[in-house]
Amino acid sequence: MDSGNGRASSGGWARGVAMSGANGSADPVHPAAPGTDTPGRARRTERRRAGRLRGWGGVAGMALALAVAAGTLIPLTRHGGESAAAVGVAGPGTAHGVQAKADDCTDPEASLSPSSADGPTIDAIKRRGKLIAGVDQNSFRWGYRNPATRTLEGFDIDLVKAIAKNILGDENAVIYRAIPTSQRIPALQNGTVDVVVRTMTVNCGRIKQASFSTAYFEAGQQVLAPKSSAITGFDDSLKGKRVCVAAGSTAFDALKTDPHGADYQDFTVPNQLDCLVRLQQNLVDAVVTDNALAAGQAAQDPAVQLKGSPFTTEYYGVAVKLGNTDLVRRINQVLVDYRSGGDNSPWMRAYRQWLAADLPGIKSPPAPKYRAG
Repeated sequence: MDSGNGRASSGGWARGVAMSGANGSADPVHPAAPGTDTPGRARRTERRRAGRLRGWGGVAGMALALAVAAGTLIPLTRHGGESAAAVGVAGPGTAHGVQAKADDCTDPEASLSPSSADGPTIDAIKRRGKLIAGVDQNSFRWGYRNPATRTLEGFDIDLVKAIAKNILGDENAVIYRAIPTSQRIPALQNGTVDVVVRTMTVNCGRIKQASFSTAYFEAGQQVLAPKSSAITGFDDSLKGKRVCVAAGSTAFDALKTDPHGADYQDFTVPNQLDCLVRLQQNLVDAVVTDNALAAGQAAQDPAVQLKGSPFTTEYYGVAVKLGNTDLVRRINQVLVDYRSGGDNSPWMRAYRQWLAADLPGIKSPPAPKYRAG
C-alpha cells in the first residue's frame, strides 16, 4: 500500500506516540505538517461528523482505544552502510538472474541473495540490543493493537519477531514505532527505524529511495465500498464519488493516473484506517487500497465489501535504508527460513492465524527473486 513517493512532510518532523518495549508496544509517529491532514472538503465535512458507526463496535472506537493506550507525544527524531555480505543458500522455489536496477526497472521485487553474515548495520543493531521496526498499529490482521492485551499483533508483527530472533536471539528485542503510510521512507532515510514491515509495496520508484527484501506477500489494489453501493469496482462507476485514499500509497498513484471521474484529492489522508472511519461515517463513498488490507477492514464491518477485482499485482517487501545491504541479505535469509517447511512453514502458520479467514485459498508464499551477480 505505497507509492514511490514517500516524501517527508514540509514541516520536516512528525508527531509521535512514545511507547516502546518488548511487549508489542510502539512509538506511533503521525504527520503534523500541512498537506498531510484531511484536506479541503473532507475537513469541512468532518466537522459535521455525520452518520453513525457500523460494524463490530466501530473501527473509530477501536482507533480511540488505541489512542488512549498510546501515551506521550514525541517528534520524529533524526539520527544517522553498505556491506558486501557472503551469499547464502537461496532455498527452493526461487528465481535467479533477474536484474532490478532502478534506472532500468523491469522487476523491482528482485533482491540481493540471502546471507547469514554480519555487517556494519547488523553490528549496530547488536550493539544497541534492539531492532527498531516501523510498523502499523491500526491495520487489522497485519499490524494492530489488541484492545484486550494492548500488544501489537498481526502478520507483519510476526515477521518482525522472526527478524529480531535471527539477529538478536530474542523475538521480543524490538522497539516498535508506528508510522503512517506517508512517513515510511522518511523514517528509513532519517534513521528513525532499521526496518519497515508495514504492507509496503516494492515498486520501481521506491527502490530508488530504499532497499528491499524479497517479496513476502502478493496483493493488489481494489475498491472497498458499502454493500448497498452501486459502485462496481475501479471503473467509471466511481464518477462523481468521494473516494478516500492514503497519501503516499500506490492507490493514490492509481487514482492520479486515472481517477475515473472520482473526487479523491479532497479525501486524501495520512493513514488507511482514516479512510475506513470516513466510510463508516458516510463522509466518503468508497476507499481504494490493497485488497489484503481491505479484506481485514471488511471483516471489521459487515456493511462494506470489496468491489470488482484487483486491478494491480503488487508485492510486499521489508524495507531498509538504501545501501544497508548487509541487513537486506540477512532479512532475505530470514525469509528463506520463514518460507521453508511447506504447509507447516512459519509463513503458512502465520497466514492461517492472521489472514486465512479473510483471504482464503493461498497455498504458499510468493517465490523469492534474486538479482544476477
